[in-house]
Amino acid sequence: MRIVIAGGHGQIALRLERLLSAGGHEVTGIIRSDGQSDDLRDAGAEPVVLDLESAAVDEVADVLRGAGAAVFAAGAGPGSGIPRKDTVDRGAAVLFADAAERAGVRRFVVVSSMGADSGHEGDEQFDVYLRAKGAADDDVRARSGLDWTILRPGSLTNDAGTGLVDLQASTGRGMVARDDVAAVIAELLDTPATAGLTLELVGGSVPVVVAVRDVAGN
Repeated sequence: MRIVIAGGHGQIALRLERLLSAGGHEVTGIIRSDGQSDDLRDAGAEPVVLDLESAAVDEVADVLRGAGAAVFAAGAGPGSGIPRKDTVDRGAAVLFADAAERAGVRRFVVVSSMGADSGHEGDEQFDVYLRAKGAADDDVRARSGLDWTILRPGSLTNDAGTGLVDLQASTGRGMVARDDVAAVIAELLDTPATAGLTLELVGGSVPVVVAVRDVAGN
């Protein structure tokens, strides 16, 4: 299957690209800078340089056309400033969803955040981030043209993945390794029965394959 990842140079995305390419998938990663291309190639992905803050929906749809699945893993990142929480964490996600529908790509996985809520209160940068992610999630979940899954990881670490997680509609707060987040996304993509679910993810005691199987169809 061909899979297109928005935010292809992110820490989770690079891990996911390695997993998917090792599993025989054809992976395309959308990036903002050509200087990131070699890292994607090293991970087994084809880089496409396209700025999702300024691209037209047809440009993004051209990249997505022919894919079997799309993953939104982009984010403005720490220190990016409050305005870019809206243009990237919300706006780019909505654009990517628009483009997926236009290109006929139904399977759509969003890497969101635990606590994402369009009604979240507060004026600090993280508050704005949670509102933006929540608004993006709300937009995607309202689309009948997408077989979406929203994944909301807890606090991310660079620890080596254990392959053991807690994946449920509600887990409570906790830490999770980026390795394990990538492994869960790869398994979600291979499990169509997880469409229509919003899931929280933290480290736990259940193997990834079992955790995804347990939530599938719920």
